[in-house]
Amino acid sequence: MRITAEGLSWSVAGTPVVREVSAEVAPGETVGLLGPNGSGKSSLLRCLAGLRTPDTGAVLYDGESVRDWGARRIARHVAFVEQDSGADSDLRVADVVGLGRTPFRDRWRGPDATDRAVVAAALERLGLTALADRSWKALSGGERQRAQIARALAQQPYALLLDEPTNHLDVRHQLELMELLSGTGRTVLVALHDLTLAARYCDRLLLLHHGRLVASGPPADVLTAERLAEVFEVDAQLTTDALGQPSVAYRGSLGARDLGLGRAPGPGLDPGSGWDPGSNPGSDPDSFPGPDPGPDPAEAPAPQPAL
Repeated sequence: MRITAEGLSWSVAGTPVVREVSAEVAPGETVGLLGPNGSGKSSLLRCLAGLRTPDTGAVLYDGESVRDWGARRIARHVAFVEQDSGADSDLRVADVVGLGRTPFRDRWRGPDATDRAVVAAALERLGLTALADRSWKALSGGERQRAQIARALAQQPYALLLDEPTNHLDVRHQLELMELLSGTGRTVLVALHDLTLAARYCDRLLLLHHGRLVASGPPADVLTAERLAEVFEVDAQLTTDALGQPSVAYRGSLGARDLGLGRAPGPGLDPGSGWDPGSNPGSDPDSFPGPDPGPDPAEAPAPQPAL
């Protein structure tokens, strides 16, 4: 499925957050969404997922505007994975993953054999089968993140929108997740802070700065030394590591040097700063992956791609 943003703008309390963004993610493409904290990544993703109504511009799925689509119809096309689910629940992990099947059930029908098979496959794909009966509250941050991604896969969407899904994951699970996303065959737009992961696994990159799209293209064209300095305020360059893989090498923080703060932070620290008003999932009831609020029994589920 093709996802298109046409002149998209969104603001909060009169403050522009996303500014006239026009971009496209082609069917089956894995695209990384980059930018410092506060650049509008989370807000743009929420607009594209139908969780925010743009002030101006349009969101299109395969060329059709989704402005008048209901939540159920959108959920049958796109799955959204937020940065972090701060909500505690007494649900089992399998039940949380099973919420991904909500768009395909009416209000009164419980899971059927197809739902259970899809959920089992999603749990297995994320390595969570052994945790299926564990309480959600008992999970670590990384396990919760993997469960949320399994829930998105159980939704069997045509496209996945993910907001910093590598948060809380250890190195092994970060690599496994990016390999999974880039190999799904689905349309994937993923916000990332790790520029090396983005360069290694994404077909193209979109770079946001102060809410505007400032670069779009292959990693080598976007992650130039000049743009890394301008947008992230770091002295860095895209190189090739000893294994022949793309890697971003950091010499230090330009901001720390300019301010005379001494030793610059290392490459593991986030070079951005600020706050994106669209990135606070704990305060947004729309962001919790619960049952669809507006069931439409009259609308039959469309055929879905295989998990």
